[in-house]
Amino acid sequence: MEFATVGVVGAGVMGVGVAQNLAQTGHQVVVVDISDEVLDNARRELRNSLRTYALFNKNSGIDMAAVTRRIEFTTDYELLAKADFVVENVTEDWGIKQQVYEKIDRICRPEVVFAVNTSAISITRVGSATTRAERVVGMHFMNPVPMKPLVEVIRGYHTTPETIDTARRFLAGMGKECIVVEDVPGFVSNRVLMLTINEAVFLVQDGVTDAASVDKIFKGCFDHRMGPLETADLIGLDTILKSVEVLYESFNDDKYRPAPLLKKMVAAGLLGRKSGEGFHRYR
Repeated sequence: MEFATVGVVGAGVMGVGVAQNLAQTGHQVVVVDISDEVLDNARRELRNSLRTYALFNKNSGIDMAAVTRRIEFTTDYELLAKADFVVENVTEDWGIKQQVYEKIDRICRPEVVFAVNTSAISITRVGSATTRAERVVGMHFMNPVPMKPLVEVIRGYHTTPETIDTARRFLAGMGKECIVVEDVPGFVSNRVLMLTINEAVFLVQDGVTDAASVDKIFKGCFDHRMGPLETADLIGLDTILKSVEVLYESFNDDKYRPAPLLKKMVAAGLLGRKSGEGFHRYR
């Protein structure tokens, strides 16, 4: 296998999903995060996600024990030295991402490609934090990762055609297709999605209607599987807020200003499914 061992940095919802998908497709995976507590939560999330996957894919023949054995959880970044490819999934905070890339750039072999799993951060900016900007590429995975067949791939200013080809092969090995887009804030999917979600929050804030009605309109009128506020709850309202703030700062355009209700809910700890309550309740 060309990418026998893959490093996954960040053990949140997206990191666990990427690790699960990689292990299901036969890769050895090293998942790195900063604390044992985060990794314990990641193990629980993995077990729950595998059970859900098996429930919705009864003919997949998935061997849950084998998948679990292929994933190594650790706080030791030095173990990334054995990785053939790295997918980074830390929070959408430039200060944190910069520190991570400076660290893994020192540890990983020079030929290893870094994939930035981000919904808004500039791939060109991430590349500038490394000595291998030509081998840094964006990979915007969708949640839940094992269930989504398409990935938005982002070409940074210095990303070479060879790195794009490597990214295509890597994703094919995960059973996924990709669409390559250029490096602008929010890329394609989030430039549209975040604006839609933010405006939906304004509708609730302004008392036009409630969250359930907003989602029902999108599902009933446009045949969407989920409404915008259900999608926000799935992604996490804290992630939504950070993404909207990045778009606002990047474009200096008021159309991206975060809805005050969104800020208030994040401050109150109402983060969506992962906290048990967002625009809808999950407990």
